[in-house]
Amino acid sequence: MSSFNRRTLLMLPLALAACGFSPVYAPGGNANLLDGKIEVSAPDSPNTYLLVRNLEGNLGRAANPEYRLNVSLSTRTQGQAITADNSILRYAIVGRVEYSLIRVANGEVVSSGDVSNFVGYSATGSTVETLASEKDANKRLMVILADQLTTELYSLPDLAA
Repeated sequence: MSSFNRRTLLMLPLALAACGFSPVYAPGGNANLLDGKIEVSAPDSPNTYLLVRNLEGNLGRAANPEYRLNVSLSTRTQGQAITADNSILRYAIVGRVEYSLIRVANGEVVSSGDVSNFVGYSATGSTVETLASEKDANKRLMVILADQLTTELYSLPDLAA
């Protein structure tokens, strides 16, 4: 390894500290501040159930919540690979979660926004295979959206205030 590369690697922690970077999972980081302190709104559909289950897996279930997370999920399915005779061979499921994080003590909205992503599945097999692929795609999408939302929450500044 050249001396330039060694110097660069040694300087990297200093550069990260200078830019205000702080590890989420470090003592006092937002992951620790939020663990088991967020109550997620009750699910109202099978997909929302999967989303809430994944969020609770990421954030922990709240016994005495300090925050309430309201989520609103929307999904839509789009044909992706369409043949000349209008047969659809592949679909995409696009999902969007609008959220608001509310401090329970005073009802203050700490943060709000949305996350979105998509997954795809094949429709080239039998009806049973296609339905199984669609179900699996929905599960994968809820994991992705829950992970994105968790990352957003962990990156919020000054939650201890």
